[in-house]
Amino acid sequence: MFSKHNAPKAEDPRLKAITEAIRVVPHFPKQGIMFQDITTLLLDHKVFKDTIDIFVDRYKDMGISIVAGVEARGFFFGPSIALAIGSKFVPLRKPRKLPGRNITGAWYLGEVISEKYVLEYGSDCLEMHVGAVKPGDKAIVIDDLVATGGTLSAAISLLERGGAEVVECACVIGLSHFKDDCSVNGKPLYFLVEPRLQ
Repeated sequence: MFSKHNAPKAEDPRLKAITEAIRVVPHFPKQGIMFQDITTLLLDHKVFKDTIDIFVDRYKDMGISIVAGVEARGFFFGPSIALAIGSKFVPLRKPRKLPGRNITGAWYLGEVISEKYVLEYGSDCLEMHVGAVKPGDKAIVIDDLVATGGTLSAAISLLERGGAEVVECACVIGLSHFKDDCSVNGKPLYFLVEPRLQ
């Protein structure tokens, strides 16, 4: 487990099982990418539960009121963590997934705010409903993997625009260069394991 604000503890045997449960898919979605497929982790009930439990143990006493999950794989972990620590779950979605505007940009039902970002193999955008977070909310952002920090940076921006205080970003997998500087946009970054190479 890695975090500038929480030095790694003695090797937790659960971490080895988490690492081994992640399948590596070479050259997906493009040549040179070693895709870390966490869907195989989800197939193992014990490993999935251990993953959730590690995050819950970390956040249960921090006064977190919002767990924000990044679409799509942050949705696998975020709701379970939110339920266990007694907070709200806020989905940060890809464009045109939240009811809020039609294809021409006209608003209906509710308003969304957007944040564009660059990732290691393209660019994308996250959206959040206006009013999903309120000033004074303490939030964590959850995703499966941090590679460049672009997605987490967009998530931080959305939550802060809504008035929330982002306490930390949390991922199952973090690239090794984040071990030295465990932060994204000045926010602490916590992750469990490094990517598998094969």
